[in-house]
Amino acid sequence: MMDVRELKTLLNLMAENGVVELEIEDKKGKVRLVRGNASMNDHQAANSAPAAAAAKPSAVKGQRKITAPTVDKPAKGSIQLQPNQKLVESPMVGTFYRAASPDADPFVDEGTNVRKGQPLCIIEAMKMMNEIEADTAGRVVSILVENGNPVEYGQPLMILEVA
Repeated sequence: MMDVRELKTLLNLMAENGVVELEIEDKKGKVRLVRGNASMNDHQAANSAPAAAAAKPSAVKGQRKITAPTVDKPAKGSIQLQPNQKLVESPMVGTFYRAASPDADPFVDEGTNVRKGQPLCIIEAMKMMNEIEADTAGRVVSILVENGNPVEYGQPLMILEVA
């Protein structure tokens, strides 16, 4: 299995070159990456009730492919930031979670002061839970994504007021 750094590198290359779907097989195993609204895997569809209800199955080479619903996301240009604010963006395609488990407290709430390296949320991608950490100290001004919603690469997740 590829490690998270390799997956992030592949996702960055896909975004830079406009590639929507990529399948790679090597000695470590087989990985299939799909960016944007092209599709979502069965696990994500099962864990997202609204997404599963809106999804439409279609046949693709004997596999079941799920077409994801559109993702309501604020465009980077439509978010007005103050000079002391910065966006926390999703480094990958996946599902946004505010807490480590459904019954756990959220990592942060609006108004929470955070330190550099503190977990802000989790993005689930390919059945792997990836903690997204603050890259600077500050205060959470706004959380832009609802818990359990799909997110795209580069999608704004939160606004931080930097210290």
